Amino acid sequence: MAQKFYKNCLDYPFQVDLIHKKKKLIKRELLDRETFIEKRIAILGGSTTSEIKDILDLFLLKEGIQARFYESEFNKYYEDILFENPSLEDFKPDIIYIHTTEKNILVSTKITDSVEEIERIIQDEIARFTSIWDSINRDYNCIIIQNNFELPRTRVFGNLDCWDIHGRSYLIQKLNSGFAHYAQANHNFYINDIHYLSAWFGLEKWHDKRFWYSYRYAVSYDAIALLSHNIAKIIRAIYGKQKKCLVLDLDNTIWGGVIGDDGPDNIQIGKETAIAEAYSAFQQYVKDLQGLGILLAVCTKNNFDIAKEGINHPDNILKHKDFVSFKANWDPKYVNIKGIAEEINIGLDSLVFIDDNPAERDLMRAQVPDVEVPEIGSEVIKYIEFIDMGGHFEPASLSQDDLQRNRFYEDNAQRNNFQATYADYGEFLESLEMVAEIKPFVPMYLERINQLINKTNQFNLTTKRHSFTEIKAVSQDRRNIALYGKLIDRFGDNGLISVIIGSIRENDLHIDIWVMSCRVIKRDMEFAMFDELVRTCVTHRVERIIGYYYKTIKNEMVAEHYALMGFELVEEQEGKASIWKFEIPQNYYNKNQTIKVNA
Repeated sequence: MAQKFYKNCLDYPFQVDLIHKKKKLIKRELLDRETFIEKRIAILGGSTTSEIKDILDLFLLKEGIQARFYESEFNKYYEDILFENPSLEDFKPDIIYIHTTEKNILVSTKITDSVEEIERIIQDEIARFTSIWDSINRDYNCIIIQNNFELPRTRVFGNLDCWDIHGRSYLIQKLNSGFAHYAQANHNFYINDIHYLSAWFGLEKWHDKRFWYSYRYAVSYDAIALLSHNIAKIIRAIYGKQKKCLVLDLDNTIWGGVIGDDGPDNIQIGKETAIAEAYSAFQQYVKDLQGLGILLAVCTKNNFDIAKEGINHPDNILKHKDFVSFKANWDPKYVNIKGIAEEINIGLDSLVFIDDNPAERDLMRAQVPDVEVPEIGSEVIKYIEFIDMGGHFEPASLSQDDLQRNRFYEDNAQRNNFQATYADYGEFLESLEMVAEIKPFVPMYLERINQLINKTNQFNLTTKRHSFTEIKAVSQDRRNIALYGKLIDRFGDNGLISVIIGSIRENDLHIDIWVMSCRVIKRDMEFAMFDELVRTCVTHRVERIIGYYYKTIKNEMVAEHYALMGFELVEEQEGKASIWKFEIPQNYYNKNQTIKVNA
């Protein structure tokens, strides 16, 4: 029963009644896992938020985020920020979520107002919200999630309402535009797009007058799960818990028909029929995801040559070269998907598996529970909706490294093929002609640094997560040493792939964060980073480096990292955590012998 509630309720499409009625049971089930990241979330509501908080709690637990909540009094969102608030200050929020809606717009326009008067009214309302956000940035230095505004259910002006300067819909569009401009200029500010959500859900169902007048909920009972899930998607993305790779079946998943039986000339793809066009639309959606840096893979039961012939059909939008891994054989799919994860060196919990066959979906869930398996059904017209509304690939932001991720993996495949030509691994590393840039944080890389810290699970010694504002503060504090590492070799640019952050206390440097992308593991980049860290410590008159390792299910590969660097074990806590120290010698010799640094 526990798994039934967990799977059926919190996966899209949500079973709203069960979520609300069984939320305590679901929470107990979700808490039965080994590790969470803990976050403090303040909810400042312009309307009642208690049920929103409870359902948001469930969606966050599902993503491995255990939240402590602060909840404002009814409609006290403005006062809580602009006036002295010891309880919120003591709470020290990581995130402040401002739940305002169309009902919290304090201004209105009259039919007699001029263009100038209306523009002033709009700017004054934007300024009211901006004062809240600026105060949060100044006093709390935390992430802000702000609702934009949904459209009203009724329109006095009818169709004029959206474009006449006196219309309520026009006013809302202008306010939403102002919110968007603020988001574009502030990295720690995220919009919870209820303008879209309410339109998708339907304004008639989104607004519930009885629910508003009776309980002061600005959204309907049925919309709360959708709203809470949308907030959870943003938080999940901020802390790097979104998925990285979409794994696809072929027959009746990306084309109609069975390639082995029907042959390439008879599969449904292209524009000739309605069903063929639906499959083409799905492929285009997948191709667009790839453009955002999502990796694509194939996992299908088929003869490899026949599957490849199908994927290279001239009407296919997706081609063989689009996939970083292509498993077409008769092995169980759960075996192949494990191979895909190993091949591209990412965790199983980074994969989303799409298959039209319900038996294959159930088997995948049973054998590899870490893999996300949406219950997409067998109608191709619904595939996009299930992936899109599930929010598996929700980005918090887009960096240049995101857009180039597929090229990084293509280059890695060339490196692996090249490695096979060398008997000696050291000679292989030399032949890569690697050049690294290892320097203190600079503003232009802070977004990527933040992303790398929050997404990296395997080569991550402390598993600490930071927001953009925290990273920015670290970079500006002279009591910290913060280094980034970029790596280029003969096959291309690996991008920014390593980060070390340490805090100086007296003559010691305490390593708070050390992460490195799995793309460059075993390339000696960890040695190059440590060499530069030691040099930087010497300039800061640091005599000793203290390292910390906090064990998780995913980071066991770095359990002996400090020993490899020459650290001495100071303390170990039952295999769960360890503390290490490195006394910086007067004559330090570089550990890295293959990478040219800052050449």
